[in-house]
Amino acid sequence: MGSHSLPVPSTPAGRDGLAALLADPQRAVVALDFDGTLAEIVPDPEQARAHPGAVPALARLAPRLGSVAVITGRPAAVAVHHGGFAGVAGLERLVVLGHYGAERWDAVADTVTADAPPPGVAAARTELPGIVAGSGAGRGTWIEDKGRAVAVHTRRAPHPQDAFDALSGPLHALADRHGLIVEPGRLVLELRPPGVDKGAALTSYVRESGARSILYAGDDLGDLAAFAAVEKLRSEGLPGLLVCSGSSEVAELAGRADVVVDGPGGVVELLTALADRLGDA
Repeated sequence: MGSHSLPVPSTPAGRDGLAALLADPQRAVVALDFDGTLAEIVPDPEQARAHPGAVPALARLAPRLGSVAVITGRPAAVAVHHGGFAGVAGLERLVVLGHYGAERWDAVADTVTADAPPPGVAAARTELPGIVAGSGAGRGTWIEDKGRAVAVHTRRAPHPQDAFDALSGPLHALADRHGLIVEPGRLVLELRPPGVDKGAALTSYVRESGARSILYAGDDLGDLAAFAAVEKLRSEGLPGLLVCSGSSEVAELAGRADVVVDGPGGVVELLTALADRLGDA
């Protein structure tokens, strides 16, 4: 046993989920968001990197589980690079589902496979700079091109929440014109195709893997869809554990979680405690 003890989930369903994972780890899936869960949130998303303890903890834990998946809105290759996931002993079976599942990277092949990009995103991308300029959100807002989605960040603006609020209406109107949806996050508004979310990606992956239990960890509004997917799977008899990374910025997620940990450092401690419990043999 290591020095990390497992938290006790706050709900009966969460306790059942953890018990099922511990009882039959080879049929368990551990799925994790990237930004805010495995990596600290930083003002510039290009500078985001996995917590230094994340890869070692995952590499210890993954061989004891059915599978480990990282589910992110980022392109799969970007998450792999920023996470440092490629070529790591112990992570041979890691899967990264990027763009909410539209892209998939498998460690075994070290390649990304992808669906065809949606047409509405290209049209929105063209119009977006003018809309941001005209919104009054102004200085410090930043457009991130995610290929299958496009996002506007306001974290660097002088008044981040005011900029976010000023952009919300115009971006919803833009999304409506091009058949897209707006996914709000922590001082970011993302435009992407409907029917593509972490919940759909997670449900599909759980079914494909034949899992008997699921742990999902996230930190943001985009993770609510994955939380809802786990809740639905639980209602169908598949035990699951919901983990929220940090409780301050997204109260709704923390309120639905079975376990709340203190950001990426807390996620690493939880992964380490699971690896300790399942043994280093």
